[in-house]
Amino acid sequence: MNAEERTQRLAAFPMTNPNPVLEFASDCTMTYCNEAGRRLAASLGAESPAFIMPDNVEAIILECLLTGESNLNLQTTTQNRTMSWSFIPVPGSRLVHCYGSDITERLNLEAQLRHSVKMEAVGQLAAGVAHDFNNILTIIQGHAELLTQTPGLGSTCEHSARQISSAAERASQLINRLLMFSRKQVMQQRHVNLNEIIEHISPVLHGLVGEHVAFEFHAAPDLPALSVDIGMMEQVVVNLVINARDAMRRGGRLVLTTSRQVLAAEASGVNPEGRPGQFVCLTVADTGCGMNAETLSHMFEPFFTTKETGQGTGLGLATVYGIIKQHHGWVLVESRVGQGSTFTIFLPGVAEPSKPPPEEIPSAMSLGHETILVVEDEPALRELVVNILALCGYNIYQAGSGPEALKVWGQHKEEIELLLTDMVMPQGMSGGQLAERLQAEDPGLKVIYTSGYSPGMAGKDIALLEGFNFLAKPYSPRRLAHLVRECLDGKRDGARSSG
Repeated sequence: MNAEERTQRLAAFPMTNPNPVLEFASDCTMTYCNEAGRRLAASLGAESPAFIMPDNVEAIILECLLTGESNLNLQTTTQNRTMSWSFIPVPGSRLVHCYGSDITERLNLEAQLRHSVKMEAVGQLAAGVAHDFNNILTIIQGHAELLTQTPGLGSTCEHSARQISSAAERASQLINRLLMFSRKQVMQQRHVNLNEIIEHISPVLHGLVGEHVAFEFHAAPDLPALSVDIGMMEQVVVNLVINARDAMRRGGRLVLTTSRQVLAAEASGVNPEGRPGQFVCLTVADTGCGMNAETLSHMFEPFFTTKETGQGTGLGLATVYGIIKQHHGWVLVESRVGQGSTFTIFLPGVAEPSKPPPEEIPSAMSLGHETILVVEDEPALRELVVNILALCGYNIYQAGSGPEALKVWGQHKEEIELLLTDMVMPQGMSGGQLAERLQAEDPGLKVIYTSGYSPGMAGKDIALLEGFNFLAKPYSPRRLAHLVRECLDGKRDGARSSG
């Protein structure tokens, strides 16, 4: 290859480069710009790339020439597009080369990934807090209910006990919303049409928005079915409508729209949570005050709110986020100050037949005479469970950890017919591992798992729940007694129950 051919090849690199390539002389004048640089400037409405480069470009060029060092990754933003510029002095000459690249998409994906990681961390924290509170609430609710069933209890004491129970129930609902955000709540999924869910609660929605807001619902025909917890999905719609209503204090227009979307493989390039497949979409658009970028970055966080003190808990949108994520969907939000907000929810469609609704629990506590091993590391809660089951007529052995339970089992395994164990315990043995050890010796042993986390926090132990029962905390004495009886009678094998 001769010198002329080599020169032509080298010259082809900047000319054919899909990114901007520029050259500056020592007096800071631009001596070269490739076609990509000119196209970029034109797309942003600029006459020359010089108008979309850093403001202090002359100082940058002079510094490169004086120090002989490069100045890399200088970012500029024009019309919501972010460019990265690198200035590199050419050795042996008084020239500086500049290379640009559009990093808008990369920055957007990085921001979405950071947001996703942050929300996951906050979700883990929320689930941990919920776990501890659920243990406490189980104790409060259990003792309050036992008090109300005490013969000869005075009316004043009975009233106080019922007030305690009612307050604990409200606290339990708050904790459930935290679990929904953290995607660790127990779901009772059925296969339904999203239009039917919205139409069912339509009278409630009209009442929520009031007369000052024009409310519209546009239902797409032939929507694929969804596998969802109906109560959770109703809460999603209600929370989004309330959020929209509160953004339109002086009136406005609220439009709910359902649609069917088929996403291609490129969906993940637009949103990291996106994926190819068939989805049912719900769009909630309002003409309210809108949100700025700072509010948008925090809107799904628990207890974050722009409302005045006492006007909201900050759990509405956090609950929406958690429920949709738990249903393997995602939420997109578009909003500008003064121009309203649009929330779009994506949920995977299904085609399987519907599952029957869960059965009701009888009002009276079920009784028995069998022997049960109760394993719970919280002493006050273990004492409550033992007392409840003893009142129901059962013989009880108890332990505060897996290793302690193994000792009890070694002494009384011929008597024990059911293991009631917390899933997450200290001393290096979980409830799942304990059950596996005991059932290896007695395959006929019945098992009930309990946890303040719910199955979603069980990690690897979730597979062990298949074929057994799960009792989510907080649970009432009636629920505990009912599930124990059904499990011993063999009516609940292969099923799960929630508290």
